[in-house]
Amino acid sequence: MTSQSSTSVEHLDVLIVGAGISGIGAASYLQRERPGTTFAVLEARGATGGTWDLFRYPGIRSDSDLHTFGYEFKPWQDEDAIAAGDKILAYVRETATENGVDEHIRLHHRVVGAEWSTGDARWYVDIDRGDTGERIRLSAGWIFSAGGYYRYDEGYTPHFEGRDRFQGTIVHPQHWPEDLDYAGKRVVVIGSGATAVTLIPAMADEAGHVTMLQRSPTYILPVPSQDPIANLLKRVVGLERGYALTRRKNIVQQRIVYQLCQRFPGPARKVLRHLNARALPEDYPVDVHFNPAYNPWDQRLCTVPNGDLFKAIRSGDASVVTGRIATFTETGIELESGEHLDADIIVTATGLNLQPFGGVPLVVDGEPVDLHQTVAYKGMMLSGVPNLAFAIGYTNSSWTLKIGLLCEHFCRLLEHMEDQGYDTCRAELDDPGMETRPLLDFGAGYVQRSLDRLPRQGTEAPWLMSMSYAADAKLLRSGEVADRRLRFGTARERVAV
Repeated sequence: MTSQSSTSVEHLDVLIVGAGISGIGAASYLQRERPGTTFAVLEARGATGGTWDLFRYPGIRSDSDLHTFGYEFKPWQDEDAIAAGDKILAYVRETATENGVDEHIRLHHRVVGAEWSTGDARWYVDIDRGDTGERIRLSAGWIFSAGGYYRYDEGYTPHFEGRDRFQGTIVHPQHWPEDLDYAGKRVVVIGSGATAVTLIPAMADEAGHVTMLQRSPTYILPVPSQDPIANLLKRVVGLERGYALTRRKNIVQQRIVYQLCQRFPGPARKVLRHLNARALPEDYPVDVHFNPAYNPWDQRLCTVPNGDLFKAIRSGDASVVTGRIATFTETGIELESGEHLDADIIVTATGLNLQPFGGVPLVVDGEPVDLHQTVAYKGMMLSGVPNLAFAIGYTNSSWTLKIGLLCEHFCRLLEHMEDQGYDTCRAELDDPGMETRPLLDFGAGYVQRSLDRLPRQGTEAPWLMSMSYAADAKLLRSGEVADRRLRFGTARERVAV
């Protein structure tokens, strides 16, 4: 890249990639904390909202309470703490409007490449316009990658023998047809994760019968859909203060549950089994269908508001089968045990495909970046990659808790650079031989399938991808912005913009 090329492209201080809950959060923080910063939010799709606009399957909802999944600066007002997807989408879009983010969002802008020039101290970003078919280029001082870590255009479906033989309808939840009629139909949902346990009670009332077919069980935790303490606090001390107090309560509560499960997996397993057995019919084979081989919180717990999954099982409208698939048949699924599950519709709730940084190839001064060779710094930057921040939330509590801390720290970092006259910032390993481990140290299949494409993390701060809100609040909110691992500087060649 030459400095002369920058005169022909629009330049912004920050390009935020993704207009979902993280991207709109980042843009809102910039508006609130740094009103003079120029930025745009680039969204590949034709609508804002990210996950909450993309997924249209029946019953879609959060599996975290909205007092922690919501933004710290915008109280959640609805009575339901575990909320339906349409309510969350409305909340995210309302946040964008209230904070003046709407005018900065550019839809149908898919980022296809980004190249950093140290000489110009900026990123040159290539974008495909889905609405016009043209390719354009923008430049930016910073890229803030807010697209999460999974592919929006393709879910994960393993190979199923005999799939072509099935004469009914096969659906992946990530691409749910608006006109799918399942009334009175026999439905088999393959999977036992958050999507499956959401779909089954939502479809059970209309479908003839819904079967959850799982290869192995998952931990299921029944939770109330409403938080009576939260609703009481809002009435007694007001919306904003009540929201803040509830948020603190739930942060502590989430952490206690996680730590107890990690430290005392045996008793935690017994408690979860007791809750499941109490919610299921008498003499139900709990240990067959709800007794995972792994310990609680080795994978994320699935929550079911008001025990709706168990209610569907008790009513007879839904059932659970644990076994391995031998083959699809013309009329359903045959298991290795010889049992046949009749189906008119098969839903493959088999997970997601990971795609870090939206699959955008990164180049630094002519050298392609191998993400797997980079190490995360403070959970928001990559070693050796200048002026790039990313947003990945918690896997053991509400995603947005971490995003808020990252956005705060990002604004503080920009402020520090402006005060000191810097325009470049790069995290560098102080010990190249430092022990590392996978970025997402998590047992879920969708993570394990993608470890070789993800960055790494260290074993202690600031190279640790922390999953502790308390530790992150200390590091990101209270800790110093600058430390010896960050290299600040100025462009070798100043470019007039």
